[in-house]
Amino acid sequence: MNTNGLEEINSEIRACRKCPLGDSATNHVPGEGNPKADLLFVGEAPGKNEDLQGKPFCGKAGRILDQLLKISGYKREDIYIANILKCRPPRNRNPKPAEIKTCTPYLVRQLKVIQPKIICCLGNFSSIFIMNKFNLSGKVHPIGKIHGKIFMPPGIKALKIVPLYHPASATYNPNMINILKKDFRMLKNIPV
Repeated sequence: MNTNGLEEINSEIRACRKCPLGDSATNHVPGEGNPKADLLFVGEAPGKNEDLQGKPFCGKAGRILDQLLKISGYKREDIYIANILKCRPPRNRNPKPAEIKTCTPYLVRQLKVIQPKIICCLGNFSSIFIMNKFNLSGKVHPIGKIHGKIFMPPGIKALKIVPLYHPASATYNPNMINILKKDFRMLKNIPV
């Protein structure tokens, strides 16, 4: 594995102006974590705090993710965290299809360098993109139907894809924390 390749990709992301989001960003958020991680989380897009600090999941959703990681038996230094979009959409709106198309080649390159054994998709946008990318389009359903399930991409024995609710869902609906805890608890039982 070429971890220099990962830093090269991340440098390109920090300089990217391929769409208007790059011009409005305070900081691009390439991702961070262990470049040799077996477990990789893919979120949707940076929020306000992430845009200000240039780091993924450093706001409320990040604090929830840290709690959930403890339940799963993982630590931040064990995993890698990236997003579908590398810049914050205005007012945290949903990613637009053109933005996803423009930005996801960076994520695909990150995945090739890191080669995780488990990809946890946080929310609908992440799940849809990753599952389509790995030939699981027939299994794509709303996150409420597929969260916490393990999918094995055809032809790739060493990879498992696990859609999960986004940790931010617990900031809007406190009852979601119990579902998130159950799903994250299951992660420690997935062999890598």
